[in-house]
Formats: sequence, C-alpha cells, structure tokens
Amino acid sequence: MALNLDGIIGNSPALADVFRILEKVAPTDSTVLVTGESGTGKELLVRALHRNSRRTDNPFVPINCGAIPKELLESELFGHEKGAFTHAIRSRPGRFELADGGTIFLDEIGEMDLSLQVKILRALQEKEIERVGGTQIKKVDVRVVAATNRDLEVEVAAGRFREDLFYRLNVIPLHLPPLRERSGDILLLAEHFLGRFCSDKSRKRLKIAGEAQEMLLTYSWPGNVRELENFMERMSILCDGNEIVPEDLPVKIWDDIGEKPRRKVEDVVVLAPAPAGFVWPGLPDVEEHGGNLKGFLEAIEDRLLVEALEKADGVKNAAAELLGIKRTTLIEKLKKRRLMEK
Repeated sequence: MALNLDGIIGNSPALADVFRILEKVAPTDSTVLVTGESGTGKELLVRALHRNSRRTDNPFVPINCGAIPKELLESELFGHEKGAFTHAIRSRPGRFELADGGTIFLDEIGEMDLSLQVKILRALQEKEIERVGGTQIKKVDVRVVAATNRDLEVEVAAGRFREDLFYRLNVIPLHLPPLRERSGDILLLAEHFLGRFCSDKSRKRLKIAGEAQEMLLTYSWPGNVRELENFMERMSILCDGNEIVPEDLPVKIWDDIGEKPRRKVEDVVVLAPAPAGFVWPGLPDVEEHGGNLKGFLEAIEDRLLVEALEKADGVKNAAAELLGIKRTTLIEKLKKRRLMEK
C-alpha cells in the first residue's frame, strides 16, 4: 500500500531515504526516535508514521516536553488523582492513558528532567503507568515515538540524559535532514508556500525570478522549512511587484551567500543635475582636505555661513533667509563654530 504522506512535500534523494525507512517501520509497533534540526518538520513525519500504522484509527497524542514546566510534566504525562497536589480538585488521565491503543509523541524529549526519564523508561518497558498521587498501576497499550533536535549521545555522555532510556528509544532511528541538504526541495516548498499564502491573501500568485531562485538555493536556511515558510509569507505581504527579485531578498540572505545587497531602482537616490556653471565637490576635494569627510563638510558650511553674514551686513535674520534656515538654527551653528562676533 502506498504511503500516505499528506503534508510532507519533497522528492529529494535525502528525503526519499527517510520515506523508505518510514515505509518499513510504520506497520510495526517499534519505538522510533526522530532526530533533526529545529524547523525540519519532525512532527509532520511522526504524524505520517501514525497515519500509516495499524493504529491509525486510534488516538495520536502529542506533547512537547520542553514547553511544560518539569513540575507539571509528570501530571500531564501520567495523570493525577484528586487531592494529589494543590488545585487537583478532580482526578484526570494523562497523555499516556489518552493515547491508549494509539501513538504518543514525546516531542523535544531531550529537554526532559532526569527524574522523569525513569518513569518514561518504565512506561516503555512494562507498558504500565501510575498517576501522580495514585497507588493503582494502569496498563497502557501505546506506541511511543520521540523526537529531539539535540544529539542525545552527547547528552548521555554529559550526564543529562539516561543511557538506558536513550537505547530504549533509539530502536529505530529516523533522521530528518536539514533543508540545506535537500536542495531539490527548496523551490518546490517555496512555490507551495507562496501559492498558499497568496491564495489566503487573495492576491495574484507571485513568481520567483531566476536569479532570486538561485539565491534561495544557495542560502543555507538555518531555520530550515519553518524559516522558508515564514519567508514566503513575508514575501506574499511585502513584495510590491508580481515577481520576487533579488532586491526583495533580505540582507541576511545576501550576507550568507557572500554578495553585496542591491537596492531597487526606485530606492536609489539620484542626484539632481548641477545648475549651469556649478561643479559638485568630488573625492579629490575631500582628499585635499586630509581625507576627512566630516571636516570637509564643516569647512564648506563655515564658508557659507560667513558668506551669508557678509552679504546680509551681519543681520542674522537676513542671513538665515539667504541660507533657508531659521534664525535660531543660524545662531546655534555660529555658536558651535565660534563664528559669533565677540
């Protein structure tokens, strides 16, 4: 039977290798450990694993072990009895009980406290749990799938993760490659996300110019698929034209690929043509002034201030009008440069 990969987009060789393992392990009840960088789509893969298993008609129960405070996580996983702690006004089943007959997904398991890892190990080995504050052992029939963006072998060596739990989880390892190793999927995903966001915002579908495509393929995508999705949403809102061009891409991408950002033509400041007989100062003039642009500009301003005062016979109101500035501004400049008469 063909795999149901709804929601997973890609046909790169790296992803095809993942699908081959998925096809073999999905019909079994073996424990699976999914690894991969943040944003690679680990939960999508785990959901596909459940969808293609014999448990597909039973519950799929996810829990993010890194998002729940450790003092509450035990209750979330195993449930609690009434009165087990303050505010436990009624008994409540945990995620393992809710997943009975189906799959429980322990996301970011590398964040789990060591004391709780012991209880997870028991649930895996004995297929039984005990609610917080309870005395009754409950049998549960669940398939456990875990995921992490950490290197658990490094965590084991550092004493932050139990070695016995690691080997119990790592029966079938599934590594989801980062987007930079799936170059054949980048444009496929970009077009998919762009089409969806443009449709949601009722705007004509944007195209991606050839040079911009090359830049997207060269960029390293440290945030993986999640970063690409967010970027396409941004483009669907901020892109003014009907095509995404290199000038639309953020400085982050230009820096990553080692090129200097280009500005759009409309953003480039064009100098007005010089009046007849006028010559704009050039770099040689700055160099003659010691190569100090600030000092050069201040010297020009000093000269114009003095010339305006001379032409206005020292009348500051008239001098300010000649320069197109306020009288108070003129006085401040004169004081700053000590050009006020003693």
